[in-house]
Amino acid sequence: MANKEALRELQQRLAERLRLARESAPTRSWLAVEAGGHGFLLPLEQAGEIFSLVGLQPVPHSQPWFLGVANLRGQLHGVIDLAVFIGLPSRPSSPLDLASKDAGRLVAFNASLQLNSALLIDRLLGLRRPQDMSEAPVTTAGRPHFITAELADAQGRPWYELNLAALASDEAFLKVAA
Repeated sequence: MANKEALRELQQRLAERLRLARESAPTRSWLAVEAGGHGFLLPLEQAGEIFSLVGLQPVPHSQPWFLGVANLRGQLHGVIDLAVFIGLPSRPSSPLDLASKDAGRLVAFNASLQLNSALLIDRLLGLRRPQDMSEAPVTTAGRPHFITAELADAQGRPWYELNLAALASDEAFLKVAA
């Protein structure tokens, strides 16, 4: 009889723990970055490592937004200037000063996306959660399909959610030859 009672209590505790686990399922969160003066939210599950901008090798006959390749942890990654690719104002046309601490950062795509690429961004701005954001009125009628949402933070700053998986499969993004 004691065994049945202990088994019933165990089942109740397990059921309660499963219920709590479902209710406190992790919510999505973003890596907030700035490129071309605009705020972008990169889904954490799609973003990879963050690197300093070093050792960039230019690739001739490539698109203006394709800056070259960089050796990141022993693997070659194509480096894309996010602001230029999207059509935003970017850095001055002078060559990147790799020694400068303001040279920007590289955010690699997560390995699960199977694309050795990294985005050049101007600044890292930390992490953001959905509860920190609210839906913003759509300000751009013809936004690219890989910008999935326009949001605003508590200060009213606009943010654009950038779906890296959709970007990785975008035909224009994959065509780096000029």
